[in-house]
Amino acid sequence: MYILGISAYYHDSAACLVRDGRIVAAAQEERFTRKKHDQNFPVNAVGFCLKHAQITGKELDFVAFYDKPLLKFERLLETYIDYAPRGFRSFLMAMPVWIKEKLWIREQVAEHCAGYEGKVLFTEHHESHAASAFFPSPFESAAVLTMDGVGEWATSSYGYGRGNELHLLKELHFPHSLGLLYSAFTYYTGFKVNSGEYKVMGLAPYGEPRYVRQILDELVDLKEDGSLRLNMDYFNFAEGLTMTNDKFDRLFGGRPRKPESTLTQREMDLARSVQEVTEEAMLRMARRAQRETGEKNLCLAGGVALNCVGNGLILREGVFENVWIQPAAGDAGGSLGAALSVWYQYLNNERDARQVRGGHADGMRGAYLGPEFSGDEIRAVLDSVGASYRRVEPSDIAETVARLLADEKVVGWFNGRMEFGPRALGARSILGDPRSPRMQSQMNLKIKFRESFRPFAPSVLRERVADYFELDCDSPYMLLVAPVREHLRVPMSDDEHKLFGIEKLNVPRSVVPAVTHVDYSARVQTVRREDNPAYYDLIAAFDSLTGCPVLVNTSFNVRGEPIVCTPEQAYTCFMRTEMDCLVLGEFLLEKQAQDAAAFVDDAAWQEEFQLD
Repeated sequence: MYILGISAYYHDSAACLVRDGRIVAAAQEERFTRKKHDQNFPVNAVGFCLKHAQITGKELDFVAFYDKPLLKFERLLETYIDYAPRGFRSFLMAMPVWIKEKLWIREQVAEHCAGYEGKVLFTEHHESHAASAFFPSPFESAAVLTMDGVGEWATSSYGYGRGNELHLLKELHFPHSLGLLYSAFTYYTGFKVNSGEYKVMGLAPYGEPRYVRQILDELVDLKEDGSLRLNMDYFNFAEGLTMTNDKFDRLFGGRPRKPESTLTQREMDLARSVQEVTEEAMLRMARRAQRETGEKNLCLAGGVALNCVGNGLILREGVFENVWIQPAAGDAGGSLGAALSVWYQYLNNERDARQVRGGHADGMRGAYLGPEFSGDEIRAVLDSVGASYRRVEPSDIAETVARLLADEKVVGWFNGRMEFGPRALGARSILGDPRSPRMQSQMNLKIKFRESFRPFAPSVLRERVADYFELDCDSPYMLLVAPVREHLRVPMSDDEHKLFGIEKLNVPRSVVPAVTHVDYSARVQTVRREDNPAYYDLIAAFDSLTGCPVLVNTSFNVRGEPIVCTPEQAYTCFMRTEMDCLVLGEFLLEKQAQDAAAFVDDAAWQEEFQLD
C-alpha cells in the first residue's frame, strides 16, 4: 500500500511516500526549484517520490495533507474580524492565494499527482507534527511534545504515543505561541522570519541576557506548567505585515535592525535573552508532559524543536531518559507525519516490532530519503561541463579525502541519497578539519558567503562522542547541543575574558576550535557505520591519520540557496566558491585543475551572495 504525504502553502513544502508503513522517499520542494523554503505545491517532490518507487499516481492508495485548510481559513477570518478595521491590508493580500489555491487541495492533488483519483485525507497540523515525531521513533511508548508558530489554531501540544495510537492531551492556541515569540525577535534583530531563527540561536552566546526580565514582565506571561500568554499590545503579526510594533521598539530602545546592517551588542543581547526565555519555556513544557504522561521517553517535532540548544537542555536536565527529535521537525516533516498518521491511525496498522526496541535505529533511515545518482550519471554531468576529474577506487576514497582534509583542504562531499530536513548529515556536506583555528572564518566567508559569527557543527564517530563532548547518546540528526569536554578546552586569558560580542569570535576555545562555539558548546552529529558507511569510513580514516574522530560538517550550499540536490548543482557551487576539492561519489575534482573561465565573469552571482 502506498500513501503520499504532502505539506504546502506556508513554508518548506515537501512530499513523502510511505509503502506498507515504511518511509521510502521524502524531499523538500526547494531542492528542485532552488527557491529556498519554497511554499508552493510540491510538484517536483511528488514526482521524485513516485519515480523513486517506480509507480504512477494511479497506484497510490491514499494522499494525505498535513493540515486542515478550512480550519486554518476559519482562524484567519476570525483574527481579521477581531482586529478590524486594522489588518485590512493584510487581509487583502492574503485572500487571493486562499481563493485560488489553499482552499482547493483536492483539485491540486488531482492535477499534480499523475492521475490520482482516490481519497485525500486531512490531518490537523499538530497531529501531523506529533505523528512525525512518534511513529518513526525507536520507542514503543513516549510522551510527545510539538511546538511551532501556528497550525490551524494550535501553537503547541503535548500528549503520548503507545504502539500505533497517538493521543494529544492539551494544546496552546493562537496568538499565544512560543514559536511566534522567537520569530518576533528574529524579525526585530534583522533576520528573515521562518528562515533566520537559527541565526538568532547562533548569535545568542555572543550576548548577555540583559532583556530577560523585560521579556517576562512585558511580553510573555510564562506559567510554571509551560503554558504562556503573549501581550499582544507589543506584536503586530495578528493584524499587520510585520512581527512587532512601535511599542515593542520603545521597550527595547529603537527600531528593528535593518537586514544586512552591522550587528550591535543590542542584537546579541536580545538574541541571548529570547533564547534563555525559550529554553525555560521548552523545559517547563517538557516537565509538564512528563508529569502528565509518566513516560520515560520524549519525542519532539515542530519548528521550535529545531532549537537544538533547548533540546540539549531538556536532555541534560534529565526530565526524560531518552529524547528523539524528528530531523525534519518543521513543516516539511508534516508531510511525513500526515502519511504515517493515515497508516497507523486511520488504517490501524501495527508498528514494526523491530523498530521499537528502544535502540538507536528508527524509521527515518538516517534521513537519507532523497534523490541519489549513479556513477554513470555523475560522469555524464562532469563530461558535459568539461570538468577535470579522476576516479578513485571506492576502497581508497576515505583515505584519499582524509589526507586532503588533514592538509586543511575544504571538501565538498556529495554521496548517496540526499538528506530530508534542514541539516546536511554527510550526504550533501562541506567538510573541513576541526583542529584548524582558521577553518570557521574561512568556511563562513569564502565558502558559505555568510555571517562570520555562525558556528559549524561537528560530525563525530558515535563510539567516540563522549571523548569530546558531554554527551553519550545518539544524536544522528544534529539536533542536540552539548558542551565540549572540560579537559579539551583552551583556558581564556584575563584579556580575552574582557572581550564583548563579536570580539569573542577569533579566540580558540578548544582542541577542535572550528566546531566549538564561544560558549564552549557544539551542535553534535553522531555517525554510525550502519547509517552511512561512506561517511563513517571517512571520519574513521581521518581519525586514523590525525587521532581526531571529528570533522567540520556544514550544508553543501551558499547563503540564500537550498542545499544542493544534483551533481550539476554541486559542481556549480564548487566552482563559484573557494572550496578546494569536490567528491562526487567515486570522482574527485581539485579546484586548481579546473578551467574556471566559464565562472570568472559571473559577477551577478558573486554580488548576490557576498556579504557587505
